[in-house]
Amino acid sequence: MMLEQLKEILSNKLKVSPEAITPEATKDDIELDSLAVVELSLLLKSELDIDVSDDDLLEAETVADMVELMETRSAKV
Repeated sequence: MMLEQLKEILSNKLKVSPEAITPEATKDDIELDSLAVVELSLLLKSELDIDVSDDDLLEAETVADMVELMETRSAKV
């Protein structure tokens, strides 16, 4: 579920190719630079009310790691 939400934000808002967004894809694979990561952090907060800092997202190696962060943060609320 979170993967789908992340995929939607990445493809619709950050123009990442949906086919490229797989759990094992790295930030490089989906061409997510640090600026895009900051934007993603803001979008997660505004769209899903999930508070994940850009620093945390930058540490996430893969899309699956980002999803895990999202799940952890959303569980805290």
